[in-house]
Amino acid sequence: MTDFKARGTLMVQGTTSDAGKSVLVTALGRILARKGIAVAPFKSQNMALNSAVTKEGGEIGRAQAAQAEACGLEASILMNPILLKPNSELGAQVIVNGQAIGNMKASEYHQLKPKLLTKVVAAHDELARQFEVVLVEGAGSPAEINLRQHDIANMGFAEAIDCPVIIVCDIDRGGVFAHLYGTWALLSKSEQSRIQGFVINRFRGDASLLDSGIEWLQQKTGVPVLAVIPYIESLHIEAEDSLSQNQKLQTEAEKKQLKVAVVQYPRASNHTDFDVLRMHPQIDCTFYKSPQECQQADLIILPGSKNVRGDLDWLKQQGWAEKIQQHLRYGGKLIGVCGGYQMLGQWIHDPNAIEAEAGSSKALALLDIETTLTEQKQLKNVSGVSLLSQSCDVTGYEIHAGVTTGPALKQPLFQLGEGFEAEGVIDPAGQILGSYLHGLFDSPEFFQQLVAWAGLEQIQSFDYRAYRLKEIDRLADVVEQALPYSVLMQLLGFTQSLE
Repeated sequence: MTDFKARGTLMVQGTTSDAGKSVLVTALGRILARKGIAVAPFKSQNMALNSAVTKEGGEIGRAQAAQAEACGLEASILMNPILLKPNSELGAQVIVNGQAIGNMKASEYHQLKPKLLTKVVAAHDELARQFEVVLVEGAGSPAEINLRQHDIANMGFAEAIDCPVIIVCDIDRGGVFAHLYGTWALLSKSEQSRIQGFVINRFRGDASLLDSGIEWLQQKTGVPVLAVIPYIESLHIEAEDSLSQNQKLQTEAEKKQLKVAVVQYPRASNHTDFDVLRMHPQIDCTFYKSPQECQQADLIILPGSKNVRGDLDWLKQQGWAEKIQQHLRYGGKLIGVCGGYQMLGQWIHDPNAIEAEAGSSKALALLDIETTLTEQKQLKNVSGVSLLSQSCDVTGYEIHAGVTTGPALKQPLFQLGEGFEAEGVIDPAGQILGSYLHGLFDSPEFFQQLVAWAGLEQIQSFDYRAYRLKEIDRLADVVEQALPYSVLMQLLGFTQSLE
């Protein structure tokens, strides 16, 4: 194979969004880490509303944090130097090396890309100095002709660091050979020469049925199909952005006893907060856009938002305000997380147009608080204790631009850090909780308290982190069987195993 400069770096690109890039990088990272190889994930540019806080106190895409976990690492800003968080149909907040630099329209950002290329290459090179292997994830498709100029996410980045590429395609979508051949055909000669193999993802049935198509594809492109990865039933890997529909299947032995409704407004963020609810065998956790679809619920959750005032307007227009009032009258419970917490108050002020147009919005008036959005974003990992019932440990992370004040804060939900800083709110009636903490459901003991407060009895023990790691291992086992370790080592430019 070609002796690329970036030995130990392999880039995974896809024919489309959701082709399997994130999942394949997660699997390969786990395979290598289990072999004792120091490996790290990387994505130069990510567009996602699911994000995580790194060890440096910066913000990166949630998928890279999950990939870091698969590699046995803490998340770092080096793993995703550019994060775009859409806050309108035309624009997004731009985050560089973990910190927001402002809101930009697509045309403005496009002009900035040449300057950003040096930053993403520098981040990759620093990872390459620290680790034996860097696994790079592309974004969207490299064949998007309109985005080729100043590309920093796919082949533009691969050429900048001079690394090999494999292309993955989701056969479950149909048209796998058209997708792979079309992607290859739309690339330049130098870009085509980087492609060391194709991977067909999520195949169901007898793989020998693909033989004639694989032979034709190799004849046309000169590129081998390295692996056919089978469809993995009910696999749970944290999603990069789009809402996964996977939920733990209900059986007679796993009757759902707690009904949870999460409001899915247009700019909802960090829906992975609720993965533990969706996977728990006793909980039916469903995302709803329309209140008419939500017939009954024990608990309603308002999640985070990248455009809180815009999503608040949408929520009111859809009739959710009335639905929530009815829910509370019937004795139901309500939780607001981050942006959803802000919506529970009296007012949300955005005097400096942090998220959208400057102005103030009347909120749901369920808690005696109000929030002002500020330029300084809070980014931190936190730990503390719960004040909901019995004291127990809680960990989570904060990603928000709001400063919340008001009398309701005198009854906090948490005490955080060595200074016992008050955070969140428990309303006087004990029906409503609000907090800025993402990931709070992942704390096992607090999770038990929370679902008991929501109405679940005789709660089954469920270690979500252990379950998540088990799913990563299940994925890695399947991928390693389809893509042998020796082939992976050759792709990475190693002439012999590092074992």
